[in-house]
Amino acid sequence: MNIHNVSSLKVARENYPIRGAFAISRGSKREAAVVVAELIATSPDGRTVRGRGECVPYARYGETVEGVVAAIEAQAAAIAGGMDRLQLQSAMRAGAARNALDCAFWDMEAKVTGLPAWKLAGLSQAPRRVATAFTLSLGTPAAMGQAAAQAAAMPLLKLKLGGGDADDIERVTEVRRNAPKSRLIVDANEGWTLEQLAALGPELARLGVALIEQPLPAGQDAALAGFPFPVPLGADESCHGIASLPDLQGRYRILNIKLDKTGGLTGALALKAAAQTRGFGIMVGCMVATSLSMAPAFLLAQGADFVDLDGPLLLERDRSPCIAYDGAWMQPPASAIWG
Repeated sequence: MNIHNVSSLKVARENYPIRGAFAISRGSKREAAVVVAELIATSPDGRTVRGRGECVPYARYGETVEGVVAAIEAQAAAIAGGMDRLQLQSAMRAGAARNALDCAFWDMEAKVTGLPAWKLAGLSQAPRRVATAFTLSLGTPAAMGQAAAQAAAMPLLKLKLGGGDADDIERVTEVRRNAPKSRLIVDANEGWTLEQLAALGPELARLGVALIEQPLPAGQDAALAGFPFPVPLGADESCHGIASLPDLQGRYRILNIKLDKTGGLTGALALKAAAQTRGFGIMVGCMVATSLSMAPAFLLAQGADFVDLDGPLLLERDRSPCIAYDGAWMQPPASAIWG
């Protein structure tokens, strides 16, 4: 939809404290730094309409809060001149900045047309609740075991692991002991070597791990071609847009799609459709962020094999209004939040 009467673009930086700390193999943080883009327009019937989108700048991809804010603000003139969501895809590169604007356009379109975002996205029915994974931050085996005991009611736990050594097996062992009924995903965040992956495989299979996410550094995926492994492998840092799919074929079975990587819901929907056509399973992931980031991803999560949209559960506080979580069950977001 082309919206020519956008009167202004606002960009805000916001920080949300994380409950405790969030640690992965690359480091840890204690707050989520998000950027919110807001488009303000007048609808055909004279209403003032605001469309919002949230993103998380990620240093792994060379992004900073300042750089993302500047990239969004640089589009103000084009948006005032009538640039729409589809034109945005070629005007900006995929990444966090485009994600915030893309999702703001979706929200704007829903409010201007009176049609919910799921209908605009072509979904056949209103989105239903989904069960999300709950992430256990990297820590000592004892600490992760204790965290697992507190989260044992969650049906799917995602474990952040470290350097691919015996401590990682001990971490998974402690989690499995304390959460015997939960399915497990382990996420190495590019922290292992092929030799470590091969050595850990049988033990992780014995412990009932359902998925190993991004074991090797992105760019070293060729080593996984035809690699006989007892646990399905998932691509995260190696999976961006449709152009990345040929290199992932035969190396990974599951793709982790995140809006901050695809540059928004538009690119994520296209990637999901293309990936499923090629036979990949789908995981929908997130950065540590608020409900405003989760709401558009919720549409993508419909029918996904794995859902990892627990960002708000890791925060001390979410924004208001927010998505309701009933344990692991994530309820459809209200239109007051987004879409």
